[in-house]
Amino acid sequence: MGGDLLGAVRTSGRYRTTAEAERALRQVLAAFAGQLSGAERAALLGALPPEAARLVAGAVRDERRRTACAFVDGVAARTEGATHATARWDASTVLMAVGAHLGEELLQRILDRLPRGYALLFGRADLRPTAGPVPPAPS
Repeated sequence: MGGDLLGAVRTSGRYRTTAEAERALRQVLAAFAGQLSGAERAALLGALPPEAARLVAGAVRDERRRTACAFVDGVAARTEGATHATARWDASTVLMAVGAHLGEELLQRILDRLPRGYALLFGRADLRPTAGPVPPAPS
């Protein structure tokens, strides 16, 4: 499955076997693709290696806009024996590797369509302004 992408996931995630890295890639990509629609989903398909793109193409659209935390919880629910912490590791590892395949413009376009917090899963700071005024610091 997408040798370069799978290799990047295995190396950066420090997975012991290729099968472990492939499991993480499958679970995270299927969950992530469910958060995208339209042009962003199609562009993601075009940027991924063919084997990985098939996982995205077959993913069912999740009509709920999940926060990044809820997304990680969803990955944990899909993965036998996973905890929130291990699912966050898988999600970050896979999404950082995927982000390297997307290119800056497409990655930013995808992040702009997702709720705050996803940028952190791609190893980036989320610099979008928060809603409403910032409360004053306690004195």
